[in-house]
Amino acid sequence: MKLGEFYRNRRVLVTGLTGFKGLWLASWLERLGTAVTGFALPPTDDMRRGWPGMLDRFPCILGDIRDEAVVQRVLDKTQPEIVFHLAAQPLVRRSYTHPVTTFATNLLGTVHLLEAARHCASVRGIVVVTSDKCYENREQEAGYREDEPMGGHDPYSASKGCAELAIAAYRQSYARPGWRVASARAGNVIGGGDFAADRIVPDFVRSIIAGQPCMLRRPNSIRPWQHVLEPLAGYLLLGERLVQGDESFASAWNFGPSADDAVTVRELARLIIAHWRQGIIVEQTDPSGPFESQLLRLDSTKASEHLDWRPLLATTERVAWTVDWYRTWQHQPAAVWDVVARQIAEFDTQMNKNPIARAA
Repeated sequence: MKLGEFYRNRRVLVTGLTGFKGLWLASWLERLGTAVTGFALPPTDDMRRGWPGMLDRFPCILGDIRDEAVVQRVLDKTQPEIVFHLAAQPLVRRSYTHPVTTFATNLLGTVHLLEAARHCASVRGIVVVTSDKCYENREQEAGYREDEPMGGHDPYSASKGCAELAIAAYRQSYARPGWRVASARAGNVIGGGDFAADRIVPDFVRSIIAGQPCMLRRPNSIRPWQHVLEPLAGYLLLGERLVQGDESFASAWNFGPSADDAVTVRELARLIIAHWRQGIIVEQTDPSGPFESQLLRLDSTKASEHLDWRPLLATTERVAWTVDWYRTWQHQPAAVWDVVARQIAEFDTQMNKNPIARAA
């Protein structure tokens, strides 16, 4: 897999730019010479502190994806050729306490974006980022394929399954030459710059810095962990193929680690502590807490065979890169942008190598 000159000078809109994945994607597009604009809620205080000067670095229109009229005005103003839709309520546990907000953001927000893009003549390709949790989770050992049923035990997962149905409806109902929509379903993403609550890496970072034990709710749960740059590479490759005109790419795509590379929450926690050389794990299961799936894997064969996409980093590298970002932020916050640039450059170099040899 390789990213060449395709994105240079193209107009790209990134919704959710002030979030963790949005900032990494905008940084990569900046490196590619893209005319990138963001549309997002104002950054949280944690994100402002974690990514100093983000709104000075990237042009970003602040607004709410739940406001249909605002979304249409943003597309009319920016006239993007490609849209990466990342704006979301991304937390499972928060969805239990805020189900209406979750559905309004993840389902109706997606519909607002698709409807606005349908009426914007400049748009040629749309990549809507949903989630690996959109599938009806049967706790199976095999990874889920793109044609398996949508589901969702919790409001977050259900909202993402609903969004996938809406995407398919728009794709089939409003198809026109030069207007293509794809969805991207990524596994659990780690990397520097995530400050969300109830996620293992930022929770660990806060605990380690505060000198407190790192609490594990579900130590035996298995998740498809991957570094943030790995699915982002898939999104970028997918956006390029959509604009180049092959209708077969206007479909759903999984981006997850290799089947033999999934690790438990406990194993990931131990790797974080080993690389940080600090921290204590305390396992504290909560049987009265909200339901969370125990086992979740993705089958990314389709992306491998048709996009030439493969996970490039070993689990130890993913954790090492993540810890490097946070330790830099702890001691020299302004230097995190240098870490981002260095890691993107290193990942770019690895993409230009033979991915088949690396994957073997």
